[in-house]
Amino acid sequence: MSLYHSTNTDFQEIDLLKSRRHKDFGQGFYLTDIKEQAEDLARKRVLISGGNAIVQRYEFDEKSLTNKTLNILHFETASVEWAQFIYKNRSRILNFHHNYDIIIGPIADDGVAYLLDRYEENTITLEQLAQKLKFKKLNNQYYFGTERSIKLLKRIYQ
Repeated sequence: MSLYHSTNTDFQEIDLLKSRRHKDFGQGFYLTDIKEQAEDLARKRVLISGGNAIVQRYEFDEKSLTNKTLNILHFETASVEWAQFIYKNRSRILNFHHNYDIIIGPIADDGVAYLLDRYEENTITLEQLAQKLKFKKLNNQYYFGTERSIKLLKRIYQ
């Protein structure tokens, strides 16, 4: 399968230490299977940070997702468990770390970030958060968080 990474600076090798912390699934390398989404994200990144809108294409063998040596988490939809996991990863207060190699699940957009803030402020309950998330249209993201998972990605130069 083809996966796409949005950036404003091209690079040849993935360096997990250069990834930002406090993202949906933690510090790691993020991709999407929707090229148009990656293009939009790259353009937004340029508006914020400058540079050039670049979409890198990678090939990933989906059979790797059944590899029993990898620790994989898959959120099919936005759920209470998904929201809690994102909240823990995005929190600058909690010192949360996980040991997943690959995580697949919906992207928490700005609207989700707003809802997570309301939850953190205790103005909505976890159940209310989950209910509100059910009505959001969310695209999937693919998180690769370890060197062994990164080795499964093959960059395709066009």
